[in-house]
Amino acid sequence: MFETTIAGSLPRPDWLAEPEKLKGGWKLSGDELKQGQRRACREWLEHQEAAGIDILTDGEVYRRHFVHSFLHGIRGIDQNKKTVMGIRDNRYNLEVPTVTAAVSRPAPVFLDDFKYTRSLTDKPLKITLPGPMTICDTIADEYYGSRPAMAMAFAELLNEEARELEAAGADVVQFDEPAFNVFMDDVNEWGIDTLNRAVQGLQCTKAVHICYGYGIDENNRWKETLGDEWRQYEEIFPALNKSDIDQVSLECASSHVPLSVMRHLSDKQLMVGCVAVTPDRVETPEEVAATIREAMQYVDAERILPCTNCGMTPIPYDVALAKLQALGKGAALARNGL
Repeated sequence: MFETTIAGSLPRPDWLAEPEKLKGGWKLSGDELKQGQRRACREWLEHQEAAGIDILTDGEVYRRHFVHSFLHGIRGIDQNKKTVMGIRDNRYNLEVPTVTAAVSRPAPVFLDDFKYTRSLTDKPLKITLPGPMTICDTIADEYYGSRPAMAMAFAELLNEEARELEAAGADVVQFDEPAFNVFMDDVNEWGIDTLNRAVQGLQCTKAVHICYGYGIDENNRWKETLGDEWRQYEEIFPALNKSDIDQVSLECASSHVPLSVMRHLSDKQLMVGCVAVTPDRVETPEEVAATIREAMQYVDAERILPCTNCGMTPIPYDVALAKLQALGKGAALARNGL
């Protein structure tokens, strides 16, 4: 009960990449970079196990960005043809690569790195992939002519990747879909369909991470306009509850999300965010346990997985480590209290 996990990313050490940046550049290259990434992965696995995290990840230390690192392995995308487009419903603009032909996946993208990670531990292991809707909100389209069509094409490629990762020993495959909290009508009309296509045929645990966005100033300013209670999830959770997904994330630590929205996910496991993606303070184990107990007002204890609110790449390494330790100790307190 109360198996702990993390949303995905952990800070890359400052000897490997620019610290506390979502897309911080690498400080190594060539074989040194590969060996450095593997060292960082080993160290974070050791930290997670020591902290009492039950379902581990590689911390995404092999990636610069949760979407673009996957897209670099996809054909049909012109990485040199940059298009300025609005991200997350025009919350901010970025220059992004452009889809100019039918997308295809000539080879596995994350498989080799995952196999190495899998060789390091016998504990349950999660791998994360970008969700099809979020991909479409992070890359320009000059080929498909519609987001639903392009999202379904990416969903098929993601499914191929996920099946290979499952065969290599992934216990959990998680799709990151922060765009689900922006385009609520689209989620209900076609976003769930593309997510279901991405997980089609998987026998491992299938998870989706959605969130309000962290580590970007524009996201923080947007959240300041949302008022005291953030109830956007109520618009998509009923449809998500009918999906083929097994686990859904929810940020609960230092958040304005009312935990009562969990009632709409009566058939799912909940990754309950018990530590925030903030550098200013570390939650105490008692605070983590209190969040778990509050979630139990709306979710059966057997369906709760204490988790981080989101990926922790933007915060200092030592702060993230302390938060993992608090998460593990807080889950143990909650467990002992039952």
